[in-house]
Amino acid sequence: MSHPFSSLSPDLVMSAAESLGIWPAGEPFALNSYENRVLMFRGEDGKNWIIKFYRPNRWLDVAIQEEHDFLQELANSKVPVVAPWRDAEGVSLHHFKTFSFALFPHCPGQAPELDNPAHLFAMGEVLGRLHQVSAKKAFQHRPYLEMASGVLDAQQRVLASERLTLYQQRAYERVIQKMHQHLLKHNVPASSMIRCHGDCHLGNVLGREEQFTLVDFDDCLMAPAIQDIWMLLPTDDPEGWRPYLNEIIEGYEETCSFPSEQMSLIEPLRSYRLIRHTAWLISRWDDPAFPRAFPWVADNGYWDQHIRQLEQQCLQLDNPRWLA
Repeated sequence: MSHPFSSLSPDLVMSAAESLGIWPAGEPFALNSYENRVLMFRGEDGKNWIIKFYRPNRWLDVAIQEEHDFLQELANSKVPVVAPWRDAEGVSLHHFKTFSFALFPHCPGQAPELDNPAHLFAMGEVLGRLHQVSAKKAFQHRPYLEMASGVLDAQQRVLASERLTLYQQRAYERVIQKMHQHLLKHNVPASSMIRCHGDCHLGNVLGREEQFTLVDFDDCLMAPAIQDIWMLLPTDDPEGWRPYLNEIIEGYEETCSFPSEQMSLIEPLRSYRLIRHTAWLISRWDDPAFPRAFPWVADNGYWDQHIRQLEQQCLQLDNPRWLA
């Protein structure tokens, strides 16, 4: 069976935009996006637009709408984010054929440079402003980050793919079980979670000079505040990332008290992401965009490398130098 996104032709994309009274001046240009399909086009008025088609059957409409409303709340509070366009009735989530989609004004810029202290300070300031607003209430339709149960779900998806040899399966199960025991020790109560971007890596930050904007809140969820901070640290070596984190903290504390009590979660969160990322890749393998973009996942050697990486991460969890 063909994948649902296979019907997302340039004509359909332009027709979806036109259904809202926005007229593309030319064919849309696909941007790097795998979970959803994100394209850019220039309107007849010369304005650049981003049109985002959500992956079918991933989020309920109420969850997508909650993301949109969160973005509007942040924008209203002068937090630098890109809120979706709304029509005259205030609607931001639209439907065309079998797809749910949204329009966003184009946000130009480049990722911050992590070797630039001013950029790190600016990123900390943006995240502090984000969390000052996001802590005011909770999501009702978005998930809570649950590391221990999340890795078991990832394990099931990887093993169900039948891509690992018997030897690899046993090694993978051993290391996942060990990580699971570590993550059980770092259970975060729901009361300690706030609304977070959820996927705050450099690819989701755009700007120039020392002005940066957060984009792509597709994975926003309830999580500890440190979830939006640790991915900006350029290395998994605590001795290496401490100077970077210090600059981020200075900017963050312009508006918020830094959650230093959550420092112990950095390496558990890194472990969780390593496991979940590979499970995500394999669970999306029926989408033709994934084998094209990540062909190495089909190689047997990839799984040996992944297991070694998880074993090395276990050593970090066994010897928590980040707390020293």
